[in-house]
Amino acid sequence: MRILRKSGDVPKRSLWQRIKDIATADVGVMMRGGPDPGSLEQLEQLLLEADFGVPVTLRLVEEVERRASRGFVRSQQEFLAALQEGIEGSLRTGNTDPGLTLSSSAPSVVLVVGVNGAGKTTFIGKLASRFREEGKRVMVAAGDTFRAGAIDQLRVWAERAGAEFVGARAGSDPAAVAFDAIDAAVARGADVLIVDTAGRLHTSEGLMDELKKVARVIAKRLPGAPHETLLVLDGTIGQNAVQQARTFSAAVPVTGLVVTKLDGTAKGGVVLAVHEAIDAPIKFLGVGEQAEDLLPFDASEFARELLGEEA
Repeated sequence: MRILRKSGDVPKRSLWQRIKDIATADVGVMMRGGPDPGSLEQLEQLLLEADFGVPVTLRLVEEVERRASRGFVRSQQEFLAALQEGIEGSLRTGNTDPGLTLSSSAPSVVLVVGVNGAGKTTFIGKLASRFREEGKRVMVAAGDTFRAGAIDQLRVWAERAGAEFVGARAGSDPAAVAFDAIDAAVARGADVLIVDTAGRLHTSEGLMDELKKVARVIAKRLPGAPHETLLVLDGTIGQNAVQQARTFSAAVPVTGLVVTKLDGTAKGGVVLAVHEAIDAPIKFLGVGEQAEDLLPFDASEFARELLGEEA
C-alpha cells in the first residue's frame, strides 16, 4: 500500500522500531512474568503520540496486556503480531466497507466535503481519474463558489482526468450549482457526478448550515442521492481531524472517510481515531499529488505498513 512515505523518500523509523526503543532495549521485558506496567505505560504514550486517540490506544494496550498475561506474547514477533491484529481489528469493527456505493441507475452522485487545505480538490481529480479508468463517464461540479481560484483549480483537474466540468460564477449559490449539475448529468448521460463543496471551517455554523442545504437540495432533485458523502481529512493535523469528523458527520451523513497527506506524516494512527469517532469506513488514503497516489483502503495492509513490519 506504500503509506506514510513514497518510494525515493528517506525511510522514517517505523512505529515498531520506536516501540522497541521506548519499551526498553529488550522488548522481552514486557513478556517475562506477565506484562511490565512501566513498559505498557510507555507503549500507551507512544500510541497516543502517533495519534491513535485515547479509546483505540487503551484497547490496544489492554489487548497486549491480556495476551502477555496468558503467555501468548513471548517474543518480539508475537508482540508485533498482537499489535498488528489489534489495529486491524479496530479497523474492522463497526461500519467498515471500503467500497464505494453507486446507484443502480445513473447518475451516481458523490458529494465531497472537508476543510480548506485538506486536499479535497486534489482528491476529486484523482477520484475522477479512477472512475474514468473504469470506463465511466464522469462529471465534476464546482460547488465551492466562495473562491474563484477553487473553481479554476477544479477545472484543471477535471480536464486532466478527462471528465466533464460544470462551472459556476464565484459567489453563486452552491445548492443551486449542485441542482443544475444533476440536471446536466442526467441530460448528458453521465455515470458519476462528483460535487465539490466549499472548504469550510468546521467551526463555522453558517457554512455548515450551507452544507446541509446542499445535501437537502441534492436529495430533493435526485431521490437517494448523494449516494456517497466523502469527508476528506488531512492526516497531518492529528486529533483536530477527529473533531472535524464529528462536526461534519453531525451536519451531513458521512458515508466514507478519505485521509490525505499520509506520505508526510508518521502519525498514521489518526486513521483509526477518526474511524472510531464516527463509525464511518475509510475509503481511500492519499499519499501524494499524482493521480495514482490515491489508494483504496485495505485494513490488513494498513496495519502492517503502519507498524513498519520488517521483512
